[in-house]
Amino acid sequence: MKYVSVIALLVSAIIHLLPVPGVTGTVALGKLYGIEVVDANTSILLQHRALLFGMLAILMLLAIAMPELRVTVLAAGLFSAASFVVVALWVGGYNAAIARVVTADVVVSVLLAAGLCTEWWLARQTS
Repeated sequence: MKYVSVIALLVSAIIHLLPVPGVTGTVALGKLYGIEVVDANTSILLQHRALLFGMLAILMLLAIAMPELRVTVLAAGLFSAASFVVVALWVGGYNAAIARVVTADVVVSVLLAAGLCTEWWLARQTS
């Protein structure tokens, strides 16, 4: 039971590292999201997104070794993944590449929610 949050953080970190190559530019972004990035504004937004995901992945990996960070990082990751799913479903009309991201974020959301519940449950057991 105590490994649920560790597994959730590890799997989520790996998935959050996948978009990081997008920071290198429009070619990588196009491959990641199945779109043609035709202007600097979109490139800046997507490259920044890639950096933020890298930062979140690093925090997830740190939280594996630092249990005092777990609840905060699990909650931040859950908010990130679940909010993307909500926005994608709300807007709709996305391509196959974005559909894969939505699927991955649904899986990550479930894992992170399970990890968060586990951490809360473990905290109640020790208090």
